[in-house]
Amino acid sequence: MAARQREFVFRTWGGARPRAGRKRAHGGRPSVPHRARPAHRAAHPVHVTLRARAGLPPLRDRGLLERVHQAIRGANHSPAVGEAFRVVEFSVQNDHIHLIVEAHDAGVLARGVQGLAIRLARRINGALGVRGKVWGDRFHARELATPRAVRNAIVYVLMNAKKHHMRTHRGVDAFSSAPWFDGFARPVAPSGDASPVRAPRTWLAGVGWRRRGLVRLDERPRAPG
Repeated sequence: MAARQREFVFRTWGGARPRAGRKRAHGGRPSVPHRARPAHRAAHPVHVTLRARAGLPPLRDRGLLERVHQAIRGANHSPAVGEAFRVVEFSVQNDHIHLIVEAHDAGVLARGVQGLAIRLARRINGALGVRGKVWGDRFHARELATPRAVRNAIVYVLMNAKKHHMRTHRGVDAFSSAPWFDGFARPVAPSGDASPVRAPRTWLAGVGWRRRGLVRLDERPRAPG
């Protein structure tokens, strides 16, 4: 009796299915892909964004601001990364935080930002009296390889409140490092508090961007790049 040939059914995965693909973060934004991050050059500052999970109260709150300062100071003097990681600018918005950081290599960048995210989460949860995750996604990082890119990022970070229609005092956002920033075209009265950020050490963030012009208080953020 001849043997009958069996038919095999091969399953396929993926395709154009409803709701298929990577989930989006709250607000309809695509989440940051879980892939290996590119190599990082120590000479390049990095624009980092941390996005809060849905459901948290606004981060842009006077009661949380000193907690944010404490976390940034701690990250800037962390034994885990030492002098190899620096937060040089920041701004706090209702559901995200922008940072400009410097790091000696990709590993230090990851450890430094992750350590800062943990410090921020602990202090924010402590202030709110809640527990659980604070951040809704992995941090987003973009290398700044030219003076123009660094200047655009500085304006984007320090003036980000204008993008979200938040009020500032004469163009200086108290929820950012602007009160300690020395790169404005028109000098502003320095804050009496100790700065939570550190001075940049890269040429791009310390000197190079200034060749494109100091920052005017009436500038508005443009798309990063």
